[in-house]
Amino acid sequence: MFRLPLAQILAVSALALQGCALPQGAGLTSQVLAGADEADANFAVRFVTAENISAIKSWPRVSDPNAAGSWISRKGGGASSLIEAGDVITMMVWSNEESSLLTGPGQKQIGFPPLTVGPDGTIFLPYADKVYVAKMAPDAAREAVQKGLSAVIPTAQVQLSVASGRRNVVELISGVQRPGPVPLPDGNFSILSLIAAGGGLAGGMINPQIRLSRDGEIYGIPMERLLADPSLDTTLRGGDKVYLENEQRYFLSLGAAGSEAQKTFPQAKVSALDAMSIIGGLNDNTANPRGILILRDYQASALRSDGSGPEKERMIFVFDITNADGLFSAGDFEVQHMDLVLVTESPVITARTALSLIAASLGLANTVQDF
Repeated sequence: MFRLPLAQILAVSALALQGCALPQGAGLTSQVLAGADEADANFAVRFVTAENISAIKSWPRVSDPNAAGSWISRKGGGASSLIEAGDVITMMVWSNEESSLLTGPGQKQIGFPPLTVGPDGTIFLPYADKVYVAKMAPDAAREAVQKGLSAVIPTAQVQLSVASGRRNVVELISGVQRPGPVPLPDGNFSILSLIAAGGGLAGGMINPQIRLSRDGEIYGIPMERLLADPSLDTTLRGGDKVYLENEQRYFLSLGAAGSEAQKTFPQAKVSALDAMSIIGGLNDNTANPRGILILRDYQASALRSDGSGPEKERMIFVFDITNADGLFSAGDFEVQHMDLVLVTESPVITARTALSLIAASLGLANTVQDF
């Protein structure tokens, strides 16, 4: 078979590479970073290493759709819930007296119709006027009622029960199996207890985020973090509204990756190494492990000139995962909302593709393989 000398093949290949544009599944690192050194470049590049990862981690964060007000730590409550306006009190009064203003001859007990606690925190008792019971546990309210009745029934013994009104109910809005109003059984009823009362998380939720609406403020925390720290299992108050929603943050993956898609954060923190796993790793045939790029847009207010923040709104972080330093640094680097993880293509693969195409066109496949 006729064969061209190797030098001639290389010369022809070089000319062909200069004169044609090869199809690419992803850009080369040099192509993506081209122009970064120019004075008027609108982006900046940081090669992430052990020397600068600590500084990068302290930079201002990008906008986070999960951001909410600071969370409320757990506070101990009483063994019983406190009576609030709107609660309904049912009472039975027992007496050893032969008769009184409220009982007839031989009558030892009298049942009161349900009494709704008024806006002023009181209930009305015949012959005893108003008795203040708000902000009291049921046992304390029973003693207050018993004292109020002592003028008309000195030996009165009161049995009292409370049905929660709207001010002693928490609204469980969404994200659970059984949403709806949940009466507060006691002063230690917490977020996790409420979710359990609602039948647990709704199916298919991704990294659920808890939201608590209280007194016109919205507080938020990832479910993952709440489960890890019991001190954050907030004690609830009447009127609280709680809902759970799916994770809103995502990042994009493109290039020579295992998948090209929008990826929802499956956990509170996702490192660059986590992201590479989430996207299905690198394409063994085309990826450049020395050119893993993360592209990020910062707000103008985050820019810094002293190194404590990005110097440009558009930043490209570069990772080389062929060595230990690059792998550890990627594990320490936190991916943020709307980041683009771009796996660039290996220049070696591009060269081989070009040679294969040229050889095929010249009938020199065996020569290229030997090369």
